[in-house]
Amino acid sequence: MNKKAELMALLGKNDPVEVTGEILQVKEEGDFVYEDLLLTLNTIEKVPGIFAYPKGVKNAPLVLFNHSHGGNFKQGKKELFNSSEYLQSPSFGETLLEMGYGVACIDHFSFGERQGKKESELVKEFLLTGRTLWGMRLFDSVHFLDYLVKRPEVDEKRIATIGMSMGGMMSWWLGCLDSRIKVVGDIAGQGDLETLIEERGLDHHGFYYYVPQLLTHFSTSELQELILPKYRVSVTGKDDLLCPINGVKKLQKHLTKAYKQQEIEDHFLSVIATGGHQETKEMRKIWQEFFQKNL
Repeated sequence: MNKKAELMALLGKNDPVEVTGEILQVKEEGDFVYEDLLLTLNTIEKVPGIFAYPKGVKNAPLVLFNHSHGGNFKQGKKELFNSSEYLQSPSFGETLLEMGYGVACIDHFSFGERQGKKESELVKEFLLTGRTLWGMRLFDSVHFLDYLVKRPEVDEKRIATIGMSMGGMMSWWLGCLDSRIKVVGDIAGQGDLETLIEERGLDHHGFYYYVPQLLTHFSTSELQELILPKYRVSVTGKDDLLCPINGVKKLQKHLTKAYKQQEIEDHFLSVIATGGHQETKEMRKIWQEFFQKNL
């Protein structure tokens, strides 16, 4: 079993599904088109999503945005165009559209229009039925890309993903799992699991994130090596308690060496910036420049 297959197995059951999407509403504002979608991405429930792109575009780069958690289950995909308080304005959606990219986001299980079951209930239900909540959220994103790459507006060879906090962790995990993603951006999502254990920081993260037996198969460093040779920008605040700085430095050192061994040092940028668990103006400038250069 290769490493990617091994990781997929740890994430639990991923039932085969015929991916489809229905456009519920189309709105044009200025130079951009906004679509509300209803998607079939799993065998459990329909998934609401957003897809926006420059008017008249064909084969544009696509950025899959992963919304954060923050305990705000009402927000979900709305974060794409309505920044949470710890994100910069203008929103990710507005910023990425102005950069010439298509942007897309879904409500993940328990968020936005999918609040029927609480996160805590789903963690238990999925574990009992051979799944994990983290796996199911990731699988929804992978299947969303299955839909998006068939759209004429999307250049399937120029796909990126980005997010902050839970969205940042989801971004680099998707970088491990999906070969179609070329550029990965994670903000305040660089949590080294071993450091979290050592520094008693596990309770800074919700139950949704924990995958049974993960550390018996991969260290966090080994897991993130699966992202290579993709382009990756990782930005963390030096005072971010959810991403202990010792762990960030450890991963930074290990991955810098791994990229250097493959002679692709320019594919990886890891920055420890001023701030805590947030996106600052400095962080916004860093990831924007990286995306402009590499996507």
